[in-house]
Amino acid sequence: MHPLLFKFGEYHIYAYGFFIVLGAALGYLFLSRSAYKVYGIDKDKISSLLLWIFVTAFIGGKLLFYMEDPKIYMSDPSKMISNLGNGFVFFGSLLFAVPTTIWFFKKEGWNVWGMLDLIAFTSLIVHTTGRIGCFMAGCCHGIPTDFFFGVSFTDPMCQAYPLNTPLHPTQIYEFLVLTSIFVFLYWFRKFKTFDGQLFLFYVVLYSVGRSIIETVRGDEERGYLIDGILSHSQGISIVLITVAVVVYFKRRNQQLFNQPKSKN
Repeated sequence: MHPLLFKFGEYHIYAYGFFIVLGAALGYLFLSRSAYKVYGIDKDKISSLLLWIFVTAFIGGKLLFYMEDPKIYMSDPSKMISNLGNGFVFFGSLLFAVPTTIWFFKKEGWNVWGMLDLIAFTSLIVHTTGRIGCFMAGCCHGIPTDFFFGVSFTDPMCQAYPLNTPLHPTQIYEFLVLTSIFVFLYWFRKFKTFDGQLFLFYVVLYSVGRSIIETVRGDEERGYLIDGILSHSQGISIVLITVAVVVYFKRRNQQLFNQPKSKN
């Protein structure tokens, strides 16, 4: 595709970074407006929250990226610096950002589970926009395919491999999965029965979708828990699905238990 969007003399604007920034801006607009409308939360507080989220998401995403193949960075630690701007693992960002988000909610005395529902939408906005950047940059690419929807990356700057070969556009697959989840949650929000239900749906649905897409991913450097069978992301997905399902039924049962009993 086109990893380099614009070039102004010595200044280069790369697609991946551009779409990450765009997603962050759109996510901020959504969360700030929604949090004020639903809970009356000031926009300055949302700005502070998102700063914490982005910092911890960056750290978590990079840390898990390095852990996918630690031998590379243990043998040459300088590569950690040279690869600082390239390569993130979304689940690493999620695992670091969510506890930080919950801590911030509790510190501010906000409705934790209600705000997590809004965070689900925010994360989907940022992630969906970011996947466009991935597609443009060629990262997170798929394996070669003979299907008609295969995409050939030709730009030498692309991270896709091999070039000039039809590959599964896994970035687009994930874009479609994320968009579908957003549409579903936006529709279902009117029917939710307890706070946190949308967030838990998001975790389960994304984990399932990501696990399926992993079967046609071609960037082998992401690593495997079981070589060629179970990737790191699939392993994390299994854990997240299990935890989310347990929490879901626990919260649902609490909701049912706390409902006032009708008098006969």
